[in-house]
Amino acid sequence: MVKIGTPMTPVGKKAILCGSGELGKEVAIELQRYGVEVIALDKYENAPAMQVAHRSYVLSMLDGERLREIIEKEKPDYIIPEVEAIATPTLVALEKEGYNVIPTANATLLTMNRKGIRQLAAEELGIPTSPYCFAATREEFDAAVEKVGTPCVVKPIMSSSGHGQSVMRTPADADNSWKIAQEGGRAGGGEVIVEGFVKFDYEITLLTVRHSGGTLFLNPIGHHQVDGDYRESWQPQPMSETALAQAQDIAKKVTDALGGYGIFGVELFVCGDQVLFSEVSPRPHDTGMVTMISQDLSEFALHARAVLGLPIPSINFFGPSASKAVVVEGDTDKVVFGNLDKVLAEPNVQVRIFGKPEVKGHRRMGVILARGESVEDALAKAEKAYNTLEVEALPR
Repeated sequence: MVKIGTPMTPVGKKAILCGSGELGKEVAIELQRYGVEVIALDKYENAPAMQVAHRSYVLSMLDGERLREIIEKEKPDYIIPEVEAIATPTLVALEKEGYNVIPTANATLLTMNRKGIRQLAAEELGIPTSPYCFAATREEFDAAVEKVGTPCVVKPIMSSSGHGQSVMRTPADADNSWKIAQEGGRAGGGEVIVEGFVKFDYEITLLTVRHSGGTLFLNPIGHHQVDGDYRESWQPQPMSETALAQAQDIAKKVTDALGGYGIFGVELFVCGDQVLFSEVSPRPHDTGMVTMISQDLSEFALHARAVLGLPIPSINFFGPSASKAVVVEGDTDKVVFGNLDKVLAEPNVQVRIFGKPEVKGHRRMGVILARGESVEDALAKAEKAYNTLEVEALPR
């Protein structure tokens, strides 16, 4: 029997979010629907989830000492990582002391960098992946490029949203790719992965939910990226029954190995009926924001249920849907969104504005959601809404 007490009382359930971006914000809201007290952590003030949480703290999640201090003070029932760059040794130690890390501390440790999860999938589970090499120094990097060949993709082993990622088309790009990887990683410079370029037909995110009743798979999500950063996604991605079965088999093997309860974003390359494993996030995925309009239980609602040990007897899919990220460029702490009345005059179109406090360079500040008669129709609606929306980046 699952029991949840009243927030802000000694009998309440308490969750700490390690990371408070737009995905964490939705998780916070869903947890609060069940009366869970939410504490939001992030490296900057007024992060999206902080704006809806009961309390918040500003810190680097790589600061294990400060992270432990807050957790020991708050004594949460659930520690929920929402970003990759976390002091995972601290989480491992805290789990051994009795704290509940979602989905598990080991899953967070393995997936916080590309090395751990790639070795688990390819070397321990025998799952097919793209060819790859790791490199910690420039000398090792040059040797890795020579072994893998060009074109290849270079990524820091710890980053997200395309930060530090580049495509190295010829050996002449080595200096630039190495520099991008060293400057763009979530934890600063360091080890990189060099991946052989895979000629795939499309790539998908297969959202996989491990919960008290077993494992569920959502309809596959297709997506477009720019420099590794999601720009639009759609659901369902058409694929053969053979490829879908293979994708689900890979997702189950990987998530079973990671263990725990929650939603996992399993990223896969698909070429015909062949499926290759790419990455997995043990948390809601940015491409999965489309589920906020495509089904009755979004990926965030499913994550909350799974984390709390609640059953998920069914997921009702409403129909073909799409999402389009609203990316703002500039250097400003004043972003204004206009024409919302015209955007929302279109049936089956929604907008989420994340409430991020500033932009430096470019930043995802919102998302447009649309549902249509087909995936193409949904994408067209999202594109029309995007072009109708006005975004002003005012001077500081």
